[in-house]
Amino acid sequence: MGALSELAALIRSTLNEWLQLRWGDLRAAELAAAFLLGAALLAIPLILLLARGRSSRHAPRQIALPAVLPVMQRSSFSALRHAAFVLFVAGIPFFALAFADPRVSAVRQETSQSGRRIAILIDASGSMVLPFEAPRLRPVMDRTFYTAVAAAERFVRLRMAANHNDVVGVIEFGNEAFVVTPFTTDHENIILSLKLIGDPRAWNRFNVFGTTIIQGLDQGLQLFRTFDVLDASGNMMVIITDGNDGETTFRGRTLGDMMAEAHDREVPVYMVRLGFGKRLGDVPWDSLWKAAVEGSGGRFYPAFDEDSMLRALDDIDRLSTGRIAVRQYSAVSPAFPGFALAAVALWLTAGALKLTFPYFRTFP
Repeated sequence: MGALSELAALIRSTLNEWLQLRWGDLRAAELAAAFLLGAALLAIPLILLLARGRSSRHAPRQIALPAVLPVMQRSSFSALRHAAFVLFVAGIPFFALAFADPRVSAVRQETSQSGRRIAILIDASGSMVLPFEAPRLRPVMDRTFYTAVAAAERFVRLRMAANHNDVVGVIEFGNEAFVVTPFTTDHENIILSLKLIGDPRAWNRFNVFGTTIIQGLDQGLQLFRTFDVLDASGNMMVIITDGNDGETTFRGRTLGDMMAEAHDREVPVYMVRLGFGKRLGDVPWDSLWKAAVEGSGGRFYPAFDEDSMLRALDDIDRLSTGRIAVRQYSAVSPAFPGFALAAVALWLTAGALKLTFPYFRTFP
């Protein structure tokens, strides 16, 4: 009884899943092979019908039959003798569809959870080689770039310690920008990525040492756009840079346009400007970047030593409370069991009719 009940439950589950499928969600992996198989299976009964027709023309024509009285009417149910054959043919398309290996990938659920979707942008330009002492963060070397990487790791660990369900991505930029890690909830993977780009050998191979902060910003917005979350709630960017760049145009877009888009899309930009011993205004472009990031709804932090940098990270962490909308997708799952179940059910019914009732053994 246990095995039968499990089989019945499996059949019910398969049938329910099959009935909930939408044709628009199906993707067939073996469509061409399924067409060939379906054509072959349909050809078999057609060939048999043709063969029967040819043999019947050569059969003797003089056959003695008993008298058929006029009062004997043709039964209206005579066509039912072909039911087994019809059921067999009806099962062929279902079997062909199952053979096509249909698959479906559908949205499992869309939820809101505490946390933010954060793009962390790290400046890896040549000017980041200047000294910056941070004994508590213990960067690989007392250079601004390594301190920036250590600061990014500190920020991620702050978010982890507070149990935020953040979705985090990492971008490294110089005079070009690269997505190091796309958005993920795997914070340990983010920390590993930061350690990898913070390795001196990796930075030495980073051969685009110019500084174009606006290109990093464009790549950050593009990352949100790629994941189709630019209009979602809870987005933000954190830029850690020395701010030594005054470029305000990139590919026909101005810095003001980008910040206006970030403001309209509710993507505040927080910039931690690293410069050891350099307070607000000591870097020529401080006023430019301060006005720009504040225009997006974010804040500008001139970090002139380790304490000011740590205060900036704590403040960003404090301001980064909120909720994000997260779409969770089920893995691509096979959809053939329902079609296979339908084919087997039709064929078993056809076989049972032919084997149990002689009435259904007539071939059309």
